[in-house]
Amino acid sequence: MKRPENKEEVVQNLIVILLIIGIILLFSLASINAVPQGPDSINVTANETKSDVSGKEINISGGYIATLNLSTTTKNTHWKAFVGWINGQFALTDQTGSTIFDWGFTSASGRVFATKNSTTPTWTNINCSNITHLNNENTYFNHTSPNDNLTVTFNATFNESNNETESGAHESFYVGTISITANSCPTTNTYTNNQSDQNYWEEVALYDGSDIIYAALSEEGEVGFDGNTYDFQMIVPEDATPGSDTRTAYYLYIELD
Repeated sequence: MKRPENKEEVVQNLIVILLIIGIILLFSLASINAVPQGPDSINVTANETKSDVSGKEINISGGYIATLNLSTTTKNTHWKAFVGWINGQFALTDQTGSTIFDWGFTSASGRVFATKNSTTPTWTNINCSNITHLNNENTYFNHTSPNDNLTVTFNATFNESNNETESGAHESFYVGTISITANSCPTTNTYTNNQSDQNYWEEVALYDGSDIIYAALSEEGEVGFDGNTYDFQMIVPEDATPGSDTRTAYYLYIELD
C-alpha cells in the first residue's frame, strides 16, 4: 500500500511542477519572434507608365538615301516597380486587434518584402538567393534575354573556383532573427533623380527554401527616382512571354526596426 505523502514532499513536488511549467512557458515565449508582417492596408496613390510617343516626320527628295540614327526609350514590360512610404506604429496588441499601448513614429527604418507566392514565406529559412534560384525565376517568367534578366539585373555571377554566387554591395540587416551579412546577396540599386546611384535604394534577392523574396531596404525619406522623397523603391519581374498580357500579383510584407 502506497504511503501518504507528507506535507514537505507535497511542497517539493509542487515546486518541481511549477518549475517545469515555467520552463515550458519560457521556451514558448522565446519562440515568439517578430517577423515581417503584411501591411494593415495599401493605398495606391498613383499607377503610371511612359506615354506612347507619336511618329517623327522625315521627308526627303526622291532618289536620295537618308542615313538615320534613331534613339528611343521603350518601357520594359518585363519588369514593374513599387515605390512609396511607410506609415505605422509599434504596438502591444492582442489577437482581436485591441491595443493596450502604442508608440507612433515619424520616420520608418526597416524593409519591404515582395513575393509572388501567396503563401506566407518561411521566415526562419530565409537566406540569400543564388544563381540557381535566379535562373529558376528567369525560367518562370520567361526572362530569356541576357540584357534584362534577373541574373544581370541583380548583379549575380557564378565563381567557378569556389562554386559560389558573387553578389553586389548591400548593408547588413535582419529578417526576423536571421542576420543577413553585408554584401552577401544578389543586389541591385534603383535610381535617384533619374540616374544610377550605388549608394542608396538597395534591393536584395532572398530565398526562403521555396521562392525568391525581393527585399527593399528603406531609406527614410530620401530623394527617389523622380526627385520626390520616398521610404522605399523596388522592382520585381513580370511575365516576359512575347504577346502575353499576364499580370503577376505580388504579396507585400513589412518589417520595422
